[in-house]
Amino acid sequence: MTNQDPTMPAEALVRDVDLADPLPAIPSVDASGRRSMRAWLLVRMYTEPLGTVLVDLPRDGLTATELGSAIERELGPRIRHRAGEVGVRTTGPMGVDGIVPRRSVPYVDQRDRVLADAPHLTVVVCTRNQPVGLRRLLESVQESVYPRYRILVVDNAPTDDRTERVAREAGTRGDVSYVVEPRPGLSHARNRALEETGTDIIAWTDDDAVVDRFWLAEIARAFTEHPEADVMTGPIVPAELETRAQLWFEEFGGHSKGRGFDSFVFSPPYRQDPLYPLPPFGTGANMAWRAGVAESIGGFDPALGAGTPAKGSEDTLAFTQILRAGGTIVYHPGAVIRHYHRRDMEGLRDQMVGYGTGLTAAYASLVRSQPTILLNLAKLAPRALHDLYVGRNSGIGADFPPELLQANRRGMLRGPKAYFEGRRRNAAGSHGTGRWSRGEDDEVMSDRKGTAL
Repeated sequence: MTNQDPTMPAEALVRDVDLADPLPAIPSVDASGRRSMRAWLLVRMYTEPLGTVLVDLPRDGLTATELGSAIERELGPRIRHRAGEVGVRTTGPMGVDGIVPRRSVPYVDQRDRVLADAPHLTVVVCTRNQPVGLRRLLESVQESVYPRYRILVVDNAPTDDRTERVAREAGTRGDVSYVVEPRPGLSHARNRALEETGTDIIAWTDDDAVVDRFWLAEIARAFTEHPEADVMTGPIVPAELETRAQLWFEEFGGHSKGRGFDSFVFSPPYRQDPLYPLPPFGTGANMAWRAGVAESIGGFDPALGAGTPAKGSEDTLAFTQILRAGGTIVYHPGAVIRHYHRRDMEGLRDQMVGYGTGLTAAYASLVRSQPTILLNLAKLAPRALHDLYVGRNSGIGADFPPELLQANRRGMLRGPKAYFEGRRRNAAGSHGTGRWSRGEDDEVMSDRKGTAL
C-alpha cells in the first residue's frame, strides 16, 4: 500500500457510528495534523448496519448534534423503525445521547441464538505474495466473535516463503492450515481450497480486506435463517478513503454494486434474469458456500479470475451458474467486510479494465458451454447498452474521469478473446505471467502438501 503525503488532505475519514452509543464529534484533523475533507460513516444500531452517510467536514469538524442531523437526513425512517422495535419512539431531531433500548434487541437476540449452536466454518483466503495484507486480514478474522472456525490459507504460486511464515505465525493463535497451489490463477486456488475444506460452510475473503468482528456470526445467521440457501454474500465497504481514486471507485459502485443494507433472497422464481444485470448479489471477496455446491457446478472456471488473461469474474460466473441451475443466493447485509481499495489512478484504471474484461469473459464461458444462451443475451442487449451508456453515468459525480468508463468498455471488448486465451493456456499447461491483485508476476513453484499449522 502506497504511503500518502501527510501534507495532502485525505478525501474522507472512514469510521463506524453506532446509534446505541452517544454520538461523537467528528474532527476534521487527526492527531498527526492531517485534514480530512469528508466523513464516510457506516451507521449501525445495536451493531446492525443500517446504511452509510457521506458528509462534508467543515474545518472545525462536526459537532455531535451536526452529525446526528446528517444521519437523520439520510437514514431517519430506518432509524425510527429499528427504535420502535425496541420500544423507543423517536420524534424530532436525533438526540446525541444514544438510543437506549427499552426491551431486548431482536437483532442481537437472534445472533446470540445462532452463536449458542454455532456451525463449524472454514474461512478460506487465496493469496499471492501479499504478506502485509494477509497478516492484517488474519488478525481481523482471529478477533471474530465466533466460537468454531478454522482458517485455510491457499498460497498461489508463491515466489518466496513470506506467506507461509505469516500463516504459521497466525497458527500459533488458532486453527490455521496452509497449502500451496502451484498453478497460478485465483480459480486454481479456489478449486484447491474446495479439496482441502471439511466443514459444511466455506467462507471466502481476500487478502486486501479485513472482516467485521461479527462477520462469521452473521454468515452463520444467514444460513440458519435461510436453510434453502446455497450461497450467501454480504456488503463490502471501504476500509479507507484516502485518495480521490478510492472515492471514485465507491461512486462507480464499489464491490457491493449499490446493493445497500436491505437483505434479499435470489430464489426461483427470480425477479430478474440471472444473466443480467450482473452481479446483483455481491462479489467473491465476501461470500460463503454450502459444502458441495461449488462442486455441483464444476468448480470455478480456471480460465477466469485474477492471474488469467480474463483478470476476474470467476465468482460472477459461479453465481450465475447457481441461479441458472435453480439455486438460491442470499444477500445478508450484516456480514460486513472492509476493503482497501486501490489508492492510485493507475491501479483504478487497471481495475476498471479488469472488471470489463472479466464480465464479458464470463459471458463467453456461458456461451461456450451452452450456445443457446446467445438468444437470451440478445433479448437483454438493449437494456445492457442503455445501462452502459446512460444508467452508469447517472450514478457518478461530475468529476468522475470519463477515461475510467472508457477503460471499462475497452475491457469488455477484450473479454471473449481473453477468455479463450486463458483456456488455451490451461490446455497447453502454460501458466503465463498474469497478475494477482497488486502482487508480482506469477511464477510456477513446486507443489507442497497442505499442512496444519
